[in-house]
Amino acid sequence: MEAKSEVTIKFSGELPTATPAANKKVEIELTDQNGIVFTAQVNAKSWRKAETSASEFADWAGAVSGKLGVRTENGFEIIDAGIQLFEKKAKEVKPDAGAAFAEAGASS
Repeated sequence: MEAKSEVTIKFSGELPTATPAANKKVEIELTDQNGIVFTAQVNAKSWRKAETSASEFADWAGAVSGKLGVRTENGFEIIDAGIQLFEKKAKEVKPDAGAAFAEAGASS
């Protein structure tokens, strides 16, 4: 049976450190909660877009996704990686339906 391995590494708070790489790419490293280091090369244009989004959004989360590559000394490579940032929207505070019902019942 043939299978595809795709991985998405999520992050927030700050952008990973980037270093210029060949072929108009930027290399980034992300370390997960277990100390596993994921190395990815993303398009420099996509990286600049992510930097712009990080500075424009008040609160954001990001994701690097691609194919799981070879094991490295500290972790794994992510092949054909892409990066995306998403603005975190403030959640609307919904009135508690149970509390509204209790108040209505108490006033009758």
